[in-house]
Amino acid sequence: MQIAETFTVPLRTDQQGVIRVGETRVRLDTVVFAFNEGCTAEEIISRYPSLKLVEVYAVIAYYLDNQAAVDRYVKEREAESEKVRQEIQSQPDYSAFRERLRKRKEHLREKNLI
Repeated sequence: MQIAETFTVPLRTDQQGVIRVGETRVRLDTVVFAFNEGCTAEEIISRYPSLKLVEVYAVIAYYLDNQAAVDRYVKEREAESEKVRQEIQSQPDYSAFRERLRKRKEHLREKNLI
């Protein structure tokens, strides 16, 4: 008697090469990071309500079974993010923009609006 069918891990790769969970915009690395920080599957879905509990458990199981490959993917994504961050910060107007934001935030705090 067969009780269980084969279960498909709810992961998909978007057009930018980012692995996402199910039909959500939540990234694989987001779930892995939360899990590695000690979050339970229930805590993860409370943070990301578009996820389903079964999806999170499936992703965690997949991660535990493929940890080296997933960790490599996460490191690659982190390196790509760092590269983009450095490119943005190297733009000539970046410092002036950040200073305008800082002043705006300071002004809002003075007015008790944040």
